[in-house]
Amino acid sequence: MKGLVLALACLQLAEGLVRINLKKGESIREKMRAAGVLDDYLKKIKYDPVKKYSSSKGHVVSEPITNHLDSSYFGEISLGTPPQKFSVLFDTGSSNLWVPSIDCKSPACFNHAKFKPSESDTFTPNGQSYNLSYGSGSLTVVLGSDTLKIQNITVTNQDFGLSTDEPTQPFYFADFDGILGMAYPSLAVGGIPTALQGMLQQDQLAQPIFSFYFSRQPTYEYGGELVLGGVDPRLFQGAITWAPVTQELYWQVTLDEFAIGQSVTSCCSQGCQAIVDTGTFLLTVPEEYIKGILQALGAQETSYGYAVDCSEIENMPPITFIIGGTQLPLYPSSYVLNSNGYCTLGIEVTYLPSQNGQPLWILGDVFLKEYYTIFDMAYNRVGFAPSA
Repeated sequence: MKGLVLALACLQLAEGLVRINLKKGESIREKMRAAGVLDDYLKKIKYDPVKKYSSSKGHVVSEPITNHLDSSYFGEISLGTPPQKFSVLFDTGSSNLWVPSIDCKSPACFNHAKFKPSESDTFTPNGQSYNLSYGSGSLTVVLGSDTLKIQNITVTNQDFGLSTDEPTQPFYFADFDGILGMAYPSLAVGGIPTALQGMLQQDQLAQPIFSFYFSRQPTYEYGGELVLGGVDPRLFQGAITWAPVTQELYWQVTLDEFAIGQSVTSCCSQGCQAIVDTGTFLLTVPEEYIKGILQALGAQETSYGYAVDCSEIENMPPITFIIGGTQLPLYPSSYVLNSNGYCTLGIEVTYLPSQNGQPLWILGDVFLKEYYTIFDMAYNRVGFAPSA
């Protein structure tokens, strides 16, 4: 009955929802592999130390956790008057909004849309410069403000970054032009107001909620949907499992336990944390657990990932996450990636330390394709429901 009431409420609110169509492109990793530059790049980032930065309040926090190498879902926004269009990654693992600047001379900017301040009647320069560091690279941006539009949402005087220098690898290979961060304001470099803050302050959302649906069989034209202002009951089935955010930085929740097949691992007996990150494609595992998981799944480490026998996929066990007391299984058809007959696990080692010392997992798009995910800014919680 409770689920029925919620579904009816969602239907009543459907008129106020804003849906952004997400496209699915070839990932940066796939493009870099085809260009023959992936191996050298992976060796470089493996041995680079984790960077830190200071927020505007003087607190030191980890760099945004997003690793864009496998991210390939993006949608359209516009900035300026008249509007200048950009494809952006809607990223719950970071908080800054940026697009390339016309002044960017890096090769990575050559094949992307670039913002032209002189062609916008509403642009206001700021002059401040920041370095934005991600799990897959760093770039320099100069701040400005202008009108942000996403479908029928309009935010005036929205602060954003204009990249003046981008690393050729990996951003040259990205299908998206920039990034719209959707994590908490406390993660924003320089204390810059986030796009979501602008939407809320200017009453542009029907509810302080947004949600993601990733198609299990994505195409370039339709990879899924970002729903701003609520949830769409047509995109999920069954009840919603809610988990409170444990730290208002990333969208981070408690992972109660983790099971492979019928065997509960006890990996999280002392507590685990999981970050829900739309900007990370893979599922990431704490380093101390990776060997045991690979052994349980019969995987072998190679230079191109953790390989498994494609003929054995149907016999592999489900991986089950227990969140909010609910079992959320992930089946091999979801966590095994088949690339022209070469099968690898959609898994990598978590590349940043946990803020509180508990083992840290990242639930990326491999997981999110199976679960419609709701980000509730009013109650600081994340909801999961099986995708329709």
